[in-house]
Amino acid sequence: MSLHGEYDSDNVFAKIMRGEMPCVKVYEDKDILSFMDVFPQSRGHTLVVPKAASRNLLEVNPKDIGRLFGTVQRIARAVEKALSPDGIIITQFNGAPAGQTVFHTHVHIIPRYADIDMSQHASGRMADMDELNTLAAKISAAL
Repeated sequence: MSLHGEYDSDNVFAKIMRGEMPCVKVYEDKDILSFMDVFPQSRGHTLVVPKAASRNLLEVNPKDIGRLFGTVQRIARAVEKALSPDGIIITQFNGAPAGQTVFHTHVHIIPRYADIDMSQHASGRMADMDELNTLAAKISAAL
């Protein structure tokens, strides 16, 4: 998919926000939803998703970017407090050539642990749901 185009309201994140698909929720307010990535690159990989429809960061209303990244910082701090990683990657992809696989704006918070290899983005290896629920509870409690 190219950088620009029509928003697909049937993308997986839109379905999650409408309650049509499950997620392991970390945080939610009227504008933002954060949940565990079911194909994590690392233990504790969390996504932060604005609820307003946009395919990528280039389409986000400028007044909403501060709120989005303020929430990213808040969730990243909770990930650090809850999981004690050695580092944290915060990344965001725009368009398929850049690695975007779900065409609804989202930000990845990926804890990094020394001496533990990270999985590839969208590798197809689904996480254990019990572990995701445990991690989400720890992160939520740290907020």
